[in-house]
Formats: sequence, structure tokens, C-alpha cells
Amino acid sequence: MRRVETGMVLAVALLAGGCGGGAGTTPAAAPSPSPGDTWSVLVSGSVTPSPTQSPGSPRTPGGLTASLPSANPSCTKVFPATDPVLIPVAVTAIAGGFTVEWPRQYESNYRVTAVPQRLVSGAQPEPVWKNVPAGTGCTIRTTITGLVPGAPYIVWLDAPNSGYEADGTRHLYSGRSGVVYPK
Repeated sequence: MRRVETGMVLAVALLAGGCGGGAGTTPAAAPSPSPGDTWSVLVSGSVTPSPTQSPGSPRTPGGLTASLPSANPSCTKVFPATDPVLIPVAVTAIAGGFTVEWPRQYESNYRVTAVPQRLVSGAQPEPVWKNVPAGTGCTIRTTITGLVPGAPYIVWLDAPNSGYEADGTRHLYSGRSGVVYPK
């Protein structure tokens, strides 16, 4: 009978105290279990609010700054990693297109496209991907041409065969630029 009473007192104490205990209230203490009882003893603590993000504030990893190392340690060009999931992409405007450069990682092949940002009514056109081999240097560079000068684009990069980490997560496999304009 003692176990039932202790359990009921504990349940009543938890219900009376709620999750936060309310302002100025203290949950009732449950009696100490007797030797041989199989009840768990809970340690009291304090409630900590969940972190919240202010509307309109940037969603960046808290103070995280890093750079993506090259696959070859002798490479000197460093690409800033702005997002731990995306491959950093450097885009330079040229006449009617872009030169696109990124660090070579893994042994994946790549594909790259420039997606127009002008509004189009109806179905959106499929992007035209340019296939790029893995290469052997520190970085991989390609050009995209045939674009409308002065029109807004976002350059997308995809590494479809980048493999997996030991824990099963995908290696970095995509990247994108901000809005860019060809000359």
C-alpha cells in the first residue's frame, strides 16, 4: 500500500506544480521512498525557456565562421563557408554569362545552371544544366554563356556523386550564389 500512496503523492505533486510551478508556487515534496521501494527519485530543477528567433532576424549558425578546406592541402585559395550544408560558389559576371568557381571536393562530377529570377506566368521553364567533370586541381571553374545581359540570375551547383560521411549523412552536395547579373 505504501508504494501506491507514494506514487499518488508524486502524481499529485507534479499536477499541482505543473511544468513551471507557476509564479511563487513550489511543488509539494513527495515522501522519501522506503528501502526496497522501486520508485525513481526525481531531482528538482528550474525551468529554462526555449530559445526563440526574432522575426526578420537572419538564420545563421550562432557565431559560426569557418572556411571550406580544399581537397588538396597545398591549395591556397580559401572559400568562406557561409552555410555548413552548401558548397561555396564564386561567380564572376562576364559578357552574356558567368564564370563559376568552387573548391574541388571528393571525386564527384558536378553540374551547374543559371536560373532566371524574372517572374514568369504559368509553368516555370526547366533549368538547363551544364555537366562539369571532377577535375584534378584545387578548384573547378566553368563558364555559363547565352544569358540576357543585366537580367537577374541565381547560379546553382550540384555534386550528385559526393558520397557519404561515416555517420551516413551526405557530403556537401550543392551550392548557390546570391542574385547575380551578367554583363
